[in-house]
Amino acid sequence: MRFEQIRANADAIKALRNMVDTDKVPHALLMYENDGGGAFALTMAFLQYLYCPNKHDGHACGECPTCHKIEKLLHPDVHFVFPANSGSKSGKTAASDITSDMYMKEFKALAKENPYFLESDLSAAIGIEAKVGTVNVAQAKLLMERLSLTPVENSYKSVVFLQPEKLVEQAASKLLKLVEEPPENTIFIFITHKPDRVLQTIFSRCQSMRVLPMSKEDVAEILVQDFGMDSQEAASRASNAGGSVGRALYLSQGAADMEQYREIFSSMMDAAIARDLLTTLDAAEMASALDSREKQKAFCAYASSVLRQVFFTQQKMGQIAYVTPEDEALVAKMAASCPKSFCRKVNEYIDGAVSMIDRNVSQKIVFCDLANRIFMSI
Repeated sequence: MRFEQIRANADAIKALRNMVDTDKVPHALLMYENDGGGAFALTMAFLQYLYCPNKHDGHACGECPTCHKIEKLLHPDVHFVFPANSGSKSGKTAASDITSDMYMKEFKALAKENPYFLESDLSAAIGIEAKVGTVNVAQAKLLMERLSLTPVENSYKSVVFLQPEKLVEQAASKLLKLVEEPPENTIFIFITHKPDRVLQTIFSRCQSMRVLPMSKEDVAEILVQDFGMDSQEAASRASNAGGSVGRALYLSQGAADMEQYREIFSSMMDAAIARDLLTTLDAAEMASALDSREKQKAFCAYASSVLRQVFFTQQKMGQIAYVTPEDEALVAKMAASCPKSFCRKVNEYIDGAVSMIDRNVSQKIVFCDLANRIFMSI
């Protein structure tokens, strides 16, 4: 992917291009985005420009062997690290011995098909939907070994590090010195959608760059041109994707899951508004019974999106609420029945629930607590 194929974040592209042109590439760069917002695509465009020997007029040539290797995720000096765990595709390997390499085939297939993939897409691709992925000590040791070697093609060595917030403390201790003082011509690029959870010792050693949410027009254009979506559906999905292509694709492809989340949240809210605590808790049981942590977090994301729509509806700003036809009745009922402080307060509770799911807290406890807080907030 080249810079000219990136349809948004012109300021970020300009800054990245300038780093290369002025030979001031930082040793550690942290890109933070909305999940599925395009930071990975932007990273690969940056690396293609950095490595291309025939770059000109601010663009990689796109034709040399180096460009082809970058585009196919095959360059020997570009290393990928992402959270992993034992799962359906890892056999009998112990979780402590799992590294990203075990799932590299699945990761590259996903990234080439959809460079705007969500965290949940990656977990599903490598078969760990029911577990929390981490970057462990084994991965840190492997990365240190690789970066100690001379570059294969006498160029930069790069590490594309996804979700650094899942780096365990012992592994972080091993990598910290390497990130602070990497070998010559080595660059770390961290990509996160949870910058507040990245270890401060890592965050403080990086140059930070915000990858902004895209406009709904840019999202729709990518859906049509890159993924072949019908223009009318693309416009509808883009309006509710929060500037994330990955989210828009999920809304299109996960219709059955979305209907299930809608049913659970509607039941929870209907019961809470009717002051029926037992039925509210029954809905919480349904949420906790979703068959993976990623689906439970996707349910929370759906609830947050509805709360956003309710908030704008209550503020008489329906033109930017982008309420889907399927959610119209629920949003209207909540806007009429919930206090205006409700949406902000419950969004904080939902963020807390997602954090506890990531920390492997009992799902029944998480959703029972969330449902009770929702009930008490009306």
